[in-house]
Formats: sequence, C-alpha cells, structure tokens
Amino acid sequence: MKNKIILYTLLISGLVLMNSCVKEEDLVQNDPNTETTESFWQDANDALLGINSVYGSLLTDGTYMRSTPLLLDLKGDDSRSQSPWGAMFNVGRFNSSIADPSIYGWAFETYYQGIYRANQVLENVPDIEFENEDLKTRILGQAYFLRGLYLFHAVDLFKNVPVPLSTEIYHEQKTQEEAWAQVMDDFSKAIEMLPVSYNDVSGLDAGDVGRATKGAAIAYLGKAQLFNDQFESAKQSFKRVIDLGVYSLVDDYKDNFTKENENNSESIFEVQFSREAGGVDLGWGGAPQSGWGKTSARAITYAPRGFGWTDVQPTQTLFDEFMKEKTVNGEVDPRLNVTIAWNDPNGYTLYGHDFSEFYANNPSDLNALFVNKYQNSYGDRADEFDWRSGINERIMRYADVLLMYAETLNETGNTDAAYDYVQMVRDRVNLPDLREVKPNMTKQEMFEQIAHERFLELALEGHRFDDIRRWGWLDSRLDWLIQRDPEFQFYQEGREYFPIPQLEIDNNPGTEQNPGY
Repeated sequence: MKNKIILYTLLISGLVLMNSCVKEEDLVQNDPNTETTESFWQDANDALLGINSVYGSLLTDGTYMRSTPLLLDLKGDDSRSQSPWGAMFNVGRFNSSIADPSIYGWAFETYYQGIYRANQVLENVPDIEFENEDLKTRILGQAYFLRGLYLFHAVDLFKNVPVPLSTEIYHEQKTQEEAWAQVMDDFSKAIEMLPVSYNDVSGLDAGDVGRATKGAAIAYLGKAQLFNDQFESAKQSFKRVIDLGVYSLVDDYKDNFTKENENNSESIFEVQFSREAGGVDLGWGGAPQSGWGKTSARAITYAPRGFGWTDVQPTQTLFDEFMKEKTVNGEVDPRLNVTIAWNDPNGYTLYGHDFSEFYANNPSDLNALFVNKYQNSYGDRADEFDWRSGINERIMRYADVLLMYAETLNETGNTDAAYDYVQMVRDRVNLPDLREVKPNMTKQEMFEQIAHERFLELALEGHRFDDIRRWGWLDSRLDWLIQRDPEFQFYQEGREYFPIPQLEIDNNPGTEQNPGY
C-alpha cells in the first residue's frame, strides 16, 4: 500500500546578538535540547526531514490551508464573496488594504518561509554524504521544484518581489521578468533531478505518494512559460507531460475533489492534507507547534450556509455558463452539481440533507448558489464546523495540462490539432464532439472555446483570474466582466496584483510598493 508522505517541520534557530562588555561568543550558546542549523544536517535522514519541512509550508494558513485559494479564486468571475470579514470581502473587489495585511500578507510571509526552507536544503544537503546518491539528487530536485512553486505564487500574486537564492536575510526586489526567469530555471533544474514516480526508486522515499515528480516540474515549467507568452516553449513542455504516458483523466469528474480518490491518475501535483496525521490544531502560521494537524480550512470557508461560513459563493454567471450546452444525452453538464450546490429540480443532497428541505424556510438560501467543490458533502460528515478537512488540494491536474496544450497549439498556428485535446476534456462529461458542432473554427473562435472550457472545467480551482489577467481582458473586456461579475466595477489599474505587505517594505530596504496602492 502506498504511503502518503508525512510532513515534519524543521525548527530553525536564530541567533540573538546583543551589545555588551562580555565577548559575543560567550553570549551565543545553543540549547542542547534544540537542533541548530549547524548540528542538524548530518545524514540522509536529516536531509529527508529537511525537504519534508519545505512541503510543510504548503499546509499553513498562508498557503493551501486557506489563504492562497482565496487569493486565487476571489478575483475571478466564477466567484463572489459576502464575507463579513473585510480582508476577505475586499479581495474580490480589488480593495485589499495596505493597512491590513490579513490573508494576502500571510500568503506572502509563507511563500518566503517555504523559499527559505528550500534554500536551507539546497545549501546544506550537497555537503552530506549519502550512500544512495540518487536519493540525494531527488531531495535536491524537490527543493528546486518547491522553491520554484513558492516563487511562482509570489510573482504571480505580488508582481515585483524578492528572489532569494540563499539563506541570507535581505534580498532586493526584482522585476517580474527576473522572478519568472528564476521560476523557470528552478523548474528546469527539478526536471532533470526528479523521477517520474517514486514507485520504482530505492531509498528512504521509496513508494512515497505526494512528492514532486518530473511530470509536475514539466507541467509547472509549461505554465510559467505560458504565463509569459512563450507559446512554443510551453507547447513543448505540455507535450512532454503528455508523452510521459503516466497521466489520464479519471472517469468521474467528482473524483478530483474527494478524499477517497486522492493522488489519482489525473493528479499531477496536489497538497497532501489528512485528518489522521499530526495533531488537531490548525496551522495558522508562524513558528510551527507540535499540536498542529495536517488539515485544511478550505471546506469550512467555502461551505454552504449551515455547513460552514459561506465566505465564497459561485456567481450566477458560472451557473448560467454550465447551462449553455447539454450532453449528448440531453442532460445538464455533470460538472455543474460537482461544482455548485443548488436547488436542482431533480434533487440535490449535501451532507445527508435534501437541499430543498434544508433551506425550505429560508427563501434566499433556497434560491442561492453554494460551493460544493472540495466539500465533504458526499460522506458521513454532518458539516465542516470542526475546521478540519482532509481533502487534498489538486493544484495541477492533467485536464489543465490538456487545455493549456490546446491553447498553445492554437496560438502557434495549429488550431485543427487543438480540437483533439479540448475534446478529451469534453468527452469525460459526455459533451458533443466539437468537430461536428463547431467545425472549422478560426484561431479566435478556438481561443474563445478554450476560454469557455477552462471556465467550466477549472471553476473555483484558482485559475480563472490568472487567465483573465494574462489574456488582457482587464483592458479589452472590462465592461463585459462587470456584466458577468459586478465586483469588477471596483477594479483599478494595478490592482490585478496584491500590495507588497508594508512589513516587507519596512524591513527590506529599497522595496517599492506595487503601482495602484
């Protein structure tokens, strides 16, 4: 049976320097009960624990426990927020405050915590003697991948950011171009060092599920290239993922968002959560605590009313888009009910309750749209109020790769070939063959079709606003976006990125605030 990796947290100590008449070396004394950077990195097991700590930064509030999905989702036209919490409410209204770094500031902090931990691995592991040199290579490959992933998020959300390549304290702010170049360089290095799977390796990580793989590194390299309009390079990267021959779409779309079907054939990289691992406390951030669990607060944050906080809801536009095209059998797109909980005339059950009966005495909720994706609504959970979801976050799916590949084919002049890869995603949910219903599309028509397909397939998975921004729609289609989602009326130029947290500006000399703030 495959073992899901258990993520340990490495405690990093610091030195307190004081001015006094005694010698400085007399003041610097290490607690014999606490590991230091000098004493820790001794053998292969230490190296493995070190890389596990880098994964650990994916699990706290700043990243995928809660904040990062919110930052990625709320600015899109597939979501809206009526949260009573201003910091969350204002994300989708492009009005995050420099005076209140809640959510976006926590994300920024945690990305750089992850980068710092990755840099510790990259600085210390090369000097450790390994009996298994392949294990050493894999650990370093994972460090490059994870540093690239954290930096990917940082530059994607915050534009001009520091690019730390060492564990030094201060790092100057770089341009987007410089940061993206480093992201791509890290993924490129990772590709050469990572295995396709851990099932066929020997060593301490043999059989581990959830670690970064060659496919994940190639896919993220392609995505970074796509975000920088390097269509030819991105096309080659996505084709490399496809040609690995290890990924395929699962038969049931729902399997991508439930605990029972984690790490499936469609998952290229996912963040590993578990109700069984660790303690029961949530990892809100800061210094790791022994009682922290490995669970997510995403479910309670997005949950339907009565089952969680309902801080995020789907837009009517998303619902209507699902209704535009029926399956070949004349049925509603099955992705609708996986994505959105609503008063379906054919019946809708969530958390063991009939939707129409549960909300019968509340007309506004009876006619509302709620998020169902990544909810524990199919099993025996009564609600999400214990804050502890164990559902893994699938942050790179094969369906996304297929659609990105189709986009690059279209952008590089091969619109006809793009049909095949779009249709693979449509076939899973039994939608008509595009070659029959929309033959001979132009490049622009195919682009519009791919945009539609991405909107539905990847709804509420943190992709939509990235697409809107990279396609230039904030300039060319802002009025259209406002019609689809009134929150776009608050958009101001520059607010497509979050502000650099004021603490970073105060503590890192020379750092400038992003335009628009």
